[in-house]
Amino acid sequence: MAEGAVLYLLSKLESFVEIVVQQQREGHEEWMSLIREFERIKAFLKAADSMEECNEEVKVWVKQVREIAYEAEDLLDEYTQLSAQDHQTEGFLRMIQTSVRNRKARHRLISAMKSISPRIKSICEGQQRLFDGFGTTERGSSSTSSYEDNKWQDHRGDALLVEKSDLVGIEEPKKELVEWLVQGASQCQVISVVGMGGLGKTTLVKQVYDDPAVKKRFTVRAWVTLSPSSRTDELLSDMLRQVASSITKTLPSGAETSKSSCVRMMIKDFLRERRLKYLIVLDDVWDMNKWDAVKCAIPNTNNGSRIMVTTRKSDLVSASGTECAGKVYNMKPLSSEQSHELFCRKTFKEKACPSHLEEICRQILKKCEGLPLAIVAISGVLATKDIRRIDEWELVLRSLRSEIDGNEKLKNLKQVLSLSFSDLPYYLKSCFLHLSIFPEALVVERMRIIRLWVAEGFVERKEGKTLEEVAEDYLDELLNRSLIQVAETTSDGRVKKCRVHDLLLEIIIPKARDQNYAIIVHEHRGPWPERARRLSIHKAFQIARESRSLSCLRSLFMFGVDESCVVDALSSELNLLSVLDLEHAPVSRFPGQVLNMKCLRFLSLRSSRIRTIPSSIGNLQNLETLDLKDTRVIALPVEIAKLQQLRHLLVYRYENISYTHNKYGFKTPADIGALQSLQKLCHIEVDDERDGRNITGLGKLNQLRRLGVLRLRREDGRNLCSSIAKLTNLSSLAVFAFTDDEEIDLHHLSSPPQLLQRIFLRGHLRTLPSWIANLHNLVKLCLRMSCLRDDPLESLQNLPSLVHLVLLHAYNWQTLCFKAKGFMKLKILGLDRFEELEFIQVEKGAMPCLEKLMILRCKLLKDLPLGIEHLNMLKVLEFFELPCELVQKLKPDEQNKDYQKVAHVPEIRYAYWREQGWDVTSVETSVEEEGSRSQSSSRSNELPPCWK
Repeated sequence: MAEGAVLYLLSKLESFVEIVVQQQREGHEEWMSLIREFERIKAFLKAADSMEECNEEVKVWVKQVREIAYEAEDLLDEYTQLSAQDHQTEGFLRMIQTSVRNRKARHRLISAMKSISPRIKSICEGQQRLFDGFGTTERGSSSTSSYEDNKWQDHRGDALLVEKSDLVGIEEPKKELVEWLVQGASQCQVISVVGMGGLGKTTLVKQVYDDPAVKKRFTVRAWVTLSPSSRTDELLSDMLRQVASSITKTLPSGAETSKSSCVRMMIKDFLRERRLKYLIVLDDVWDMNKWDAVKCAIPNTNNGSRIMVTTRKSDLVSASGTECAGKVYNMKPLSSEQSHELFCRKTFKEKACPSHLEEICRQILKKCEGLPLAIVAISGVLATKDIRRIDEWELVLRSLRSEIDGNEKLKNLKQVLSLSFSDLPYYLKSCFLHLSIFPEALVVERMRIIRLWVAEGFVERKEGKTLEEVAEDYLDELLNRSLIQVAETTSDGRVKKCRVHDLLLEIIIPKARDQNYAIIVHEHRGPWPERARRLSIHKAFQIARESRSLSCLRSLFMFGVDESCVVDALSSELNLLSVLDLEHAPVSRFPGQVLNMKCLRFLSLRSSRIRTIPSSIGNLQNLETLDLKDTRVIALPVEIAKLQQLRHLLVYRYENISYTHNKYGFKTPADIGALQSLQKLCHIEVDDERDGRNITGLGKLNQLRRLGVLRLRREDGRNLCSSIAKLTNLSSLAVFAFTDDEEIDLHHLSSPPQLLQRIFLRGHLRTLPSWIANLHNLVKLCLRMSCLRDDPLESLQNLPSLVHLVLLHAYNWQTLCFKAKGFMKLKILGLDRFEELEFIQVEKGAMPCLEKLMILRCKLLKDLPLGIEHLNMLKVLEFFELPCELVQKLKPDEQNKDYQKVAHVPEIRYAYWREQGWDVTSVETSVEEEGSRSQSSSRSNELPPCWK
């Protein structure tokens, strides 16, 4: 963990020395000395990171390094801030006064810096003592690790001994896995069972391994457990013994002491002999090298043999380059009913939960989120409680975090969940701990996380990639390790929102506090330490009025607070703050205190009530993200052009009136082309003649990935095309006309950015721009109010990557035909507001991957699409505001021939707009009896996806 802090400090020190010190020379030697000392320390931190958990001396040393790195960073930023004030001061007399005052402050900072040097030398001497006998320390560490690993092995043994009668919700996954093993192709297959720790992967696979049908199918079976510290030669020897004993073969002499390469050959020879079918289980695979080493010993006998792998890392098997085909089973948590059944079995010994404890038990189970290990472990604690003493049960619920930390019965749960964190490299540990700042059960947007990580300095620069792209790789790693859960995906398969399991939060929040990394303050939960680095306030009131210094605070987050709490917190001295996240904060005016935060890199006032941005925003020279989405801001001051570091500028909102979906952006008198670091610009309004320079200036933003332009006039189309052609990194483009009746002239774009993946156009096009049909990377296309003269399907149906297509009043169809072999990758199709449309035909072989079909506001469409039965992958069918004659054909009836065409679709919905809301009727396949239907009604103000 300290390695990240030191690396971040070193990058800042080097930049500082290069730019500022060369100009002023003051303190140059002191700063260079700091760099040299921290570079010495950095060399040892990677080794220390792996030893920190099990060696108290190393833990103390790392803490000292972290604290002094933070202190040096604070001094550095204070120094930089003072220099910036000298340059920004206006007026000769005021400049002299400021310069004198700041010079005194700089001398104070250099003195403080000099006082750090002996402390660093002392830390280096401590480092020398720790690592001089590194071999001894490493051996000691290994023995500690071995002791921990033995305990880990014991608990894996517990998972292998679980009785079938103690299991819940295992029959269906077991049945599916057994079928995968005993049926299917003769080619060797790798079957991976993937999921977070505690989901019961080992328990499930052991039940499959011992199934009679599996035993009968595979003559040779071997179970190998890959512990974190196990050696490859030991694993191979264990496998060899099991394989040999399966076919009653004695081991060749010297096999136990042979080299790994020889043992691999012996295993291969045994498994090839008589072409026997084998099943090899590799339990809890963590390390790619071990997996590759073991895999090399397993031949592809092409006779129906199987390899089963349990792992927390979903990318491990696919990345290994195995020649065997593969299937992946993603472990799911228990349902609420299954969780309740397991909980009652373990807590009340098969009896029902007492009525007076039902609410407490419900809240405890909610924390477990279907994790079997957690349910069993917490049940073990509760089983000892007096069911008459409701206060004892409430105490467990309130103090679950401390129970996990200190209760012996929950030690296994903590170890299993902590193992994934301990296995992380240092750069991912910082990122994962950062997620502790979010409240439990909160679903967080992917890009919010990525922008925060960049602003916090967690992301290392890599050649050829933006910081955001590197941060996305980090997020993918955490997802692949099952430490983050996907909560929502986009139509083209990208992660949109994610969250952390509540129990993992209970593990990482204490770690964040212990390392002074982040402090979480809940309502009525006491003060924070003096030198908090990051502070996240959850529903707290008047906390900031306590006499605590926040001068070292770098990041401040607020969730569910009232306006007085925001005012109190911001009234503190927060000059070094780099991240201020006030999303959904109840503020009506731009907080004036923010303008003094010269180190600020991330500012979010999303979903607040502010309306204006002061011109002093130009003082925030380090700002990288300005998020004003869903506020009432409609214009930005000319000073916005001063923010040369700005990478993400989000100023827009949606308004839904009836079922009309309107989008509003912002205007700026500044030349937007001055902001050449911008990657996302959404959404700029350009309906005024004075905005012509902004349209031309867009071409200067060569880092831009996402662009939104609203209220475009026809005469500005040529200039916009000229600018877009220069944006070679652009992946998403939204262009809305001045009004729905205005024409968008995009026909002058002869050379569009080839990385374009998503296009949203609203306004008359007349003819479809020819360049759209040549975008091989295009995955999503939305054409609204296009009023095309020619049928666009002929041009669009061959787009090789198109996944999501929305057409709203795009062409005046009476008959709409999707031809065979057209739209081969399309998964989502939305058709809206075709007032003359009477007939839809889907030829066999068209849209073979279609999963969701939405048809809306087509008042003459009275029949189901002809050929809809050919859409075998269809999962969701939605009809909104369609004639009653068509809706009647959706009602389940064995005699209804029209219904039989859509009987294979699991979910069918139809709705009508009634009194400012949708009356939605859902017809879904019953879970209890596949093929039967259940019908339910609901009311919603949400717009259908076509309008979003």
